[in-house]
Formats: sequence, C-alpha cells, structure tokens
Amino acid sequence: MNEYQSVNCDLYDELEALATLHQTCPIHYRTEGGDGVSTEGQSVDFFVVEKAEYLRLKDGTEIRLDRLISVDGKPVQFAEV
Repeated sequence: MNEYQSVNCDLYDELEALATLHQTCPIHYRTEGGDGVSTEGQSVDFFVVEKAEYLRLKDGTEIRLDRLISVDGKPVQFAEV
C-alpha cells in the first residue's frame, strides 16, 4: 500500500454531513491502479485500515480517502504537513 496522505478536515466534515443527511452525490476517485472512476453514491461509514482512512458507500464500495478527486462537485484538498 502506498503511504497514506491525510485529507483536509473540512472534507472529512463534509463527508460526515453527507452521510448524516443520507445524501447521494457524485464521487470521483482513483483506483489503486490509478484509473479514474466516477460514481454516484451515499456515504454510510468511515473506517481505518493500517492507518489509512476509508469511506464505505451504501452499495459496499470502499474508497481510500486520499484517492478521492472530488465529492459533490468539490475538489478534494489534502492536509498540510
């Protein structure tokens, strides 16, 4: 697994708000192989595996947060180190 890069706290708050509201939204992300994927989904859970944060969608899709490109039309920003 590549070294995890933390996402901006604002994004995490946005993801939690979308999950709380049970809101479906467009999500763009990169696969482990680097391919771009566009989907529409509803966030239902957040979890950590080996120090990397993940998002689980209602359909079971699991996305590592540092592979997100945009969520609900907003580009993902990463935490400053």
